[in-house]
Amino acid sequence: MASRASLPLLPTLVRRVREWPEESQLQARRNAMVASTALARRRAERIEVEEFLAARAMTAAPAAPATPAGRVAHG
Repeated sequence: MASRASLPLLPTLVRRVREWPEESQLQARRNAMVASTALARRRAERIEVEEFLAARAMTAAPAAPATPAGRVAHG
């Protein structure tokens, strides 16, 4: 009787085994798209920060040379 009870499960098992490669491929593609989007976002942010820092470096006034604390001119 145990074999009769497992017969209804056999078609389900066969279907799942046949569908597995396609489902696995689709999931891998979704994962790749999510990763690609995240990397593109990080790259754009890094470029934006580099451009911001470069612009600040160009507009910053040159700093006056600092006088060492121990060497103050008396005069």
